[in-house]
Amino acid sequence: MTLNAKPEPTEIEFTLPDPFLEWFRAKGWQPRPHQLELLAEAERGRSMLLIAPTGAGKTLAGFLPSLVDLTRPTKRGRNRPGAARSGIRTLYISPLKALAVDIHRNLGIPVEEMQLPITIETRTGDTPAHKRQRQKLVPPDILLTTPEQLALLLASKDAERFFSDLRYVVLDELHSLVISKRGHLLSLGLSRLRQLKPDIQTIGLSATVAQPDELRRWLVGQDETRPMAGLITVEGGAKPEISILRSAERIPWAGHSARYALPDIYEAIRRHRTTLLFVNTRSQAEMLFQELWRINEDTLPIALHHGSLDASQRRRVEQAMADNSLRAVVATSTLDLGIDWGDVDLVIHVGAPKGASRLAQRIGRANHRMDEPSRAILVPANRFEVMECQAALDANYLGAQDTPPLIDGALDVLAQHMLGMACAAPFNADQLYREIRTAAPYADLPRETFDHILEFVATGGYALKSYERFAKIRKTADGTWRVSHPRIAQQYRLNIGTIVEAPELNVRLTRSGRGKAYGGRILGKIEEYFLETMAPGDTFLFAGKVLRFEGIRENECIASDAAGQDAKIPVYAGGKFPLSTYLAGEVRAMLADPARWSALPDQVGEWLEVQRQKSVLPKAGELLVETFPRGSRYYMVAYPFEGRLAHQTLGMLLTRRLERAKARPLGFVATDYSIGVWALRDLGAMFRSGELPLGQLFDEDMLGDDLEAWLDESYLLKRTFRNCAVISGLIERRHPGQEKTGRQVTVSTDLIYDVLRTHEPGHILLQATRADAATGLLDIRRLSDMLSRIKGRIVHERLEQISPLALPVMLEIGKESVAGEANDVLLAEAADELIREIMEVR
Repeated sequence: MTLNAKPEPTEIEFTLPDPFLEWFRAKGWQPRPHQLELLAEAERGRSMLLIAPTGAGKTLAGFLPSLVDLTRPTKRGRNRPGAARSGIRTLYISPLKALAVDIHRNLGIPVEEMQLPITIETRTGDTPAHKRQRQKLVPPDILLTTPEQLALLLASKDAERFFSDLRYVVLDELHSLVISKRGHLLSLGLSRLRQLKPDIQTIGLSATVAQPDELRRWLVGQDETRPMAGLITVEGGAKPEISILRSAERIPWAGHSARYALPDIYEAIRRHRTTLLFVNTRSQAEMLFQELWRINEDTLPIALHHGSLDASQRRRVEQAMADNSLRAVVATSTLDLGIDWGDVDLVIHVGAPKGASRLAQRIGRANHRMDEPSRAILVPANRFEVMECQAALDANYLGAQDTPPLIDGALDVLAQHMLGMACAAPFNADQLYREIRTAAPYADLPRETFDHILEFVATGGYALKSYERFAKIRKTADGTWRVSHPRIAQQYRLNIGTIVEAPELNVRLTRSGRGKAYGGRILGKIEEYFLETMAPGDTFLFAGKVLRFEGIRENECIASDAAGQDAKIPVYAGGKFPLSTYLAGEVRAMLADPARWSALPDQVGEWLEVQRQKSVLPKAGELLVETFPRGSRYYMVAYPFEGRLAHQTLGMLLTRRLERAKARPLGFVATDYSIGVWALRDLGAMFRSGELPLGQLFDEDMLGDDLEAWLDESYLLKRTFRNCAVISGLIERRHPGQEKTGRQVTVSTDLIYDVLRTHEPGHILLQATRADAATGLLDIRRLSDMLSRIKGRIVHERLEQISPLALPVMLEIGKESVAGEANDVLLAEAADELIREIMEVR
């Protein structure tokens, strides 16, 4: 929360109360115009969206209406001794626990200095149970919390009393809240708050918004007129100073570790007061932290911060940052929103940011002052990432945003909310339906779908209704719905939320016989998503062995030895953000325009120039497909630039088609930028002769029967169903006094999935599962758009050897890493020989 605003004249006629005016004068400051404008609009009773650059004082603006309101004489009256006090006045919702704690610290400063009679408290998953219970009896004036805690409060029997005095709801980093299932849960919470207090006002704060009107509608109750909150947009702010690391070391062709740049990163830390280092995954954070300490000759205080760490350790790091006692913190997305540490004077982003908006958000953590530029260094981990970093840098200077569009509300989240409302008090179905449709993500929810969800919460659905344990709510004589047993409410509170951790599975090496695998030792753990996309018989590399995937039994991957075969899917790097459509388009445009190569490091420009001489560079709207032989194999490399998720799906579907065409495909590998497929038959000859036309291979109809057949064979839908079953409340992870193991949850959901697919294929939870897979793990919409875009625009180059552009994906094939991107070990000697061969210009 930035307070040190420079004096600026304002034409807005609103006089701050004396304590505020005196406090600003004592500091030598004056409130900014947008802060006073927001205060004036709030006084008129309007809900508002404030879009302002980092350091513009958004948070102070968001809280001013509440602070001013709380200085007025209260109408609450005196409480009887021992009686519960009436409710909170202001609710602040943050996407991050760390942000709520940071706001508490910074908001407390002006409240204390002005001696305002205002109580402020945080309530997150880290808050002790006794404190949460005390807050219900003695609510603070301002409560800083998260979407999950709001859902818990609303499911309480005393929710109406707790929120009886509520006037303002402040939603920080709104763009980050609304795009996920957490946002869907929060929107339903707001719909209930509007039911309890129809006159509440919402104040949304955001620095990066692509479609402001979507957020304006999200902030207010919806009806057929599609009303919107008011909008205040603050222009200006110092442009950030962003550079791409120019290392003397050779930029890797593939991989994600950026180990080559460690000396440069360490030197940058030495030259600055406090540096925030952002990476995209927790395993990257662990690796970078360990490597920095390995070369930390000056024993600089360097810390680590990510979501898997213990809460007390995270708090110690955050306090140390606030006390300016650290020189650097390696962090994931746990610190990329709103945290206000003014002494951070440099942000280093290790690896490509995957989105222009994400980059803007993260570099805003440096300086956090509107009139001083943030300084950031981008460290690409490989050569394609150099272009992606350049595209993100250009987008930042242009002010381009690529926040994803909002989607319809998830049905499993709706089921969870419906059960929560029954835990609070019996509800009338008609009234609840009208209430839910005031939430923007559910504004178009058909009554038929609502009724299906109601039936699901009440009985589990047609195929499960004979099992009493799935009957969560029941209809009473007066027509309302209430929980069927008090323990249901207890279990609901233990299992609330939309975040389901993706587990790792043990890999058990077995002997295979007559279609059944048995016995064997554990080789290690592997990310579950890697296995979800495979069908029995597929081969993969793990622990230095080529293994045949036999299936998933409970929480174990069953595999057998496939020595002497090629690994069909040799590498998987999970957990990354998807490459944004905007940046993907910019990289394609950069490839097609040699005039833009001058902004790139010389070694990258030379790489592209050799590609132009030895093959071709695709035009912005084309798909380049290269084919070439290597050893006893024939390879095809395509360059869609649509991100790893879409490419993983495309690879699965392409290999199915190549098998039908008798091309004898052996496997594929997908990166964010390209996809490589290899086979025993000469793919280039098949394309050239017309035996397998390229247009037919990449036809949009692959998203029909081919996709359905693959989904039926793979475990992806079964695992996606498990997440939906947990979120919807069909399966509980936690029970009073105990917690189910991942294996127990998996066994339960696998059995139910098989029952529903057989007996009730139209079950509402199966619908939710397919919707999740299409928009998330499979990226179907993006793949469909790509196939449509390249129709009639596929360029085939039949080469005699690997092209420079294909080199990164070919080196991925030679890697051994499966369980994540932390182990970026290339077969160094072979790789160097290959590079010399390909980059030689005759």
